[in-house]
Amino acid sequence: MKVLYSTTVTASGGRNGHVKSDDGVLDMPLSTPRSLGGSRTASNPEQLFAAGYGACFENAVLHIAQMKKVKLEKTTITVKVDLQTYDDGHFNVGVAMDLDLQGVDSQVAQQLIDAAHRVCPYSNATRGNIDLTISHRGERII
Repeated sequence: MKVLYSTTVTASGGRNGHVKSDDGVLDMPLSTPRSLGGSRTASNPEQLFAAGYGACFENAVLHIAQMKKVKLEKTTITVKVDLQTYDDGHFNVGVAMDLDLQGVDSQVAQQLIDAAHRVCPYSNATRGNIDLTISHRGERII
């Protein structure tokens, strides 16, 4: 294994706390979502996870497309993260991603998304541990 990049983020105060990266680029308060009794005055861990997973997965699609010499006109990804609780009291997240890969047909889009799901670090880190659906223009692929 070869490490390509490392970062360190310090969190304090939990859901109503603060996060800051070692380089200072990420430096923001956190707030519990209003639906969980919070004030919704700042971002929350689920939004940050959705942003990170979405950006990483879209980049994996772009990487695979470049390797396969597939021309994509435009790509977008919308990521929904659900905070889930179970009867035994443990928590998890569920993720639903919907991609729009413009410039390719559905079959090519599915091939790119399948390959991206195999190489995306977030997909590899969470595989088998979360509820995940991946769609292309609303049509479920994974």
